[in-house]
Amino acid sequence: MSTPIPTPTQTAGADILERILAARGNLIALEGGEEANLGELLRPLVRRSGQAVYLWNPEGGLGNLREEHTGLPSSQRLSIALRYMQQSNHFGVYLLQRVPLPLSMGDATVLRQLARATPGHVRKVVLLDPPPALVASFNDVLTRLSCQSKPAQRPRLRDGRWVI
Repeated sequence: MSTPIPTPTQTAGADILERILAARGNLIALEGGEEANLGELLRPLVRRSGQAVYLWNPEGGLGNLREEHTGLPSSQRLSIALRYMQQSNHFGVYLLQRVPLPLSMGDATVLRQLARATPGHVRKVVLLDPPPALVASFNDVLTRLSCQSKPAQRPRLRDGRWVI
């Protein structure tokens, strides 16, 4: 019996997803998400793991990464997708790509409500490569992450023990 060896892109996608799930806040700004093509990077991982990960963009609307051709009908408008996220009773990671600026007051309010969600209704809303103006307006409720992995630290010998 052979076990597949994970490729670097698979482990990078798994690492990014783990960091998103472990983030303290529910509203996350992910730098480098579009250049890393995060949607395509996570698709095989999501299919195997069964995680509920959705991708929204203005052209395609809100779609599930597991089923490539299924999506929420007429969800190209951000307000409809945000309302769906807010009313959903299930855990999910929602990746928002190319969020249109300026945000309407209603959209900003719903994003803030999602960021401050109660522990019973946890959803992770991830803004992929958000513009600086958007980050500044949600700075009080936003958690920042990067797709770049931290460089591995070399172990050092301290007091007769190896520490990282």
